[in-house]
This record gives sequence, C-alpha cells and structure tokens, in this order.
Amino acid sequence: MPPRQKPQSGKPAKKSPDIAPPLLGWYDRHRRRLPWRALPGESADPYRVWLSEIMLQQTTVAAVAPYFERFLERWPTIEALAAAPLDDVLRQWAGLGYYARARNLHKCAIAVAREHGGRFADNEEGLLQLPGIGAYTAAAIAAIAFDRSTNVVDGNIERVMARLHAEETPLPQAKPVLKALAAQHVPQRRAGDYAQALMDLGAVICTPRKPKCVLCPLLQKCRARQLGIQDELPRRSAKAEKPTRYGMAFVLQRSDGAILLRRREEKGLLGGMMEVPSSEWLTGKRSDAQLMRAAPVAAGWSQLPGVVRHTFTHFHLELRVVAGSLRGPPRGIDGTFVTLDALGGEALPSVMRKIVAHALLHPAQPQKRRSA
Repeated sequence: MPPRQKPQSGKPAKKSPDIAPPLLGWYDRHRRRLPWRALPGESADPYRVWLSEIMLQQTTVAAVAPYFERFLERWPTIEALAAAPLDDVLRQWAGLGYYARARNLHKCAIAVAREHGGRFADNEEGLLQLPGIGAYTAAAIAAIAFDRSTNVVDGNIERVMARLHAEETPLPQAKPVLKALAAQHVPQRRAGDYAQALMDLGAVICTPRKPKCVLCPLLQKCRARQLGIQDELPRRSAKAEKPTRYGMAFVLQRSDGAILLRRREEKGLLGGMMEVPSSEWLTGKRSDAQLMRAAPVAAGWSQLPGVVRHTFTHFHLELRVVAGSLRGPPRGIDGTFVTLDALGGEALPSVMRKIVAHALLHPAQPQKRRSA
C-alpha cells in the first residue's frame, strides 16, 4: 500500500500532542521491574545503566537479565570490571552475541576507572568519547542515569512514534524522521522516567503485532489508531536476502577427549573469542579437498554426518564437521587442548558450541577417513 499523501508544505504544521503527562502517569502505575532499573524514589546507578544498555544492544531483555546479574555479582563496580582480565569478561559474555560489545565494554571500564576516577560523564558529549558508546547509548545513559533531557530513540520508541504520528515512510529510511518526531516530545523534567516509559510502552503495549491499543495511555492522541492502520506501522522496506557462507570445522581430540581450541584474531567477527579451528567461511561451496587444506594438523580425519548451521546478522553459515584424533604429543599445533568438563568456562561463541555438540552427538565414520 503506498504511503498516504502528506499535507502540503504551505499548510501550518500540526502541533505535536503533549504525551509526557499521560505516559508518566501510566509508567508510575505499570513500570516494569528490571534488575538494572532503580526503584521509585531511588537514584539510578550509572554503572548499572551503562552495563545494561551495552548488553541490551540488539538483544532482548529476557536474554540479558541473567547475564547482567552474573556480571554484577562478579564485578559490582566499574573498577572491579576494569581490573578483570579480558578473557574472563569474554567467558562471562559467551552466548550473548555481538562480541565486539564485550571488548568495548572492557575498554570503556578501563577508561572510566583509570582516566575519569571511576565516574561516567553526565552528558552526551562526554559519554560519546568513551569506547563502545554511540549516539543512542549516550542519550540513554544521560537521560536514565543523570536525568538529562536527551532524545532517546530505540526500536520500541521508533514504533511508538511511527504510530503516534502515522508516519508511513518505511524503515530504515524513516529513522531520521522518527528521531525528529521523538525530539518534539522530550520533557524537561523526569527525562529518564520518560525515556523508560516509552521503552516500556513499546515493549508491552505498542507491540510489533497486535498492539493493545485499548490499554494505551496515548490512545486518544494516536493518529494511526484514528486511521485504523496501527497494525501496518511502522512500514519496512524489503530486506535483501542474506547470503550463505560455507566452510569446514575441525574437531581434534586428544586421547583423554580434550578438544583443540584456538583464539580468533582480535579484530573482525567473533574477535578475541575461542574457536574450533575451521577453514575460511566463503560464499560458494568448495570441494572437500580444498577445505581440508585448512586442517590444523595432518591426521586421519573423518567427516561427520550432517552440517552445522548458524545465522549471523549479515549472513547464514553452513559448516561441515570433520573429527580427528591426536596420536602422540602435540607438536607445532596452534592452540590449546581443553577437556570437555572445562569447555563451559571458555569464551566459546554459540556457533562453536554448536560444532562441539555436533561432534559429540555424531560418532566419526571410519570408512570416510581422510588426511589433510
């Protein structure tokens, strides 16, 4: 359906509705209780706010909550986190995804602890100077932790604004439009509560599908509801199909069952994490012989049945898995052997855990043995 005709530019702009009073009244009655959120009457802890906002980037509240609580239990202050080895931080982060966030989290903790006396800047400009803090995160921390009147716009808030104003420009093209619309509503008082109220509204009332309009405190002000198009907004441009990359993973075990792991390069996808050795992940399938050239050591390798599939933000991945047994002492092998009962303590991303699980569930096929 094409977007509706916009008013001509010569007509006076319609005044934006004042949504803060009804929204804050609703929030005071229905606010979500979250482990990082200050209780009514309490001051927000900037450390908790920052930690939660980094973890919540591209991740759900339900997924983040247990990670947040484990982090806080182990590193209750920014100084404690700054003093932790990066490997420990990566291990605790494993499974949460987008691992560059964990590396930047650690860098930011060090910068705040060593260069700023353990105190976060209380404004967007200062926060933007810290590693891993972008425009959205700076605005969120400034508002929630320091009650600055900043324009906080995440996916939930984009959806609320698109419906409130019946904005039909599709995402992602609509992002600057929705941000400008959101800026019109930011109050001078209780800015942190206002930002969290909008987030809660989008999460529990103005949901992506079947919004609960009859429970919404902005029902009478919502233009999309008046037009009956709330279920259609925000519109989205068609997504390009994700490409698929292919490769081979090599599960090498010692006689005691320990598995060979190695560390990925710091930069790039899954940077700094531990991995099961694999070939490059390339678009277009390669022959077994080509992929076997990437084996970490010459050994009798057996291809396992099936494949391991995983999806990243920009591509799908499909890996064949081969298993090998190390005979004799490990000489000239890049990596370290980790026993099965110690794997849980390693910084293994989800795709690597899938590979190990696949190898343990599927016995090797001796008739398909091959050498690198």
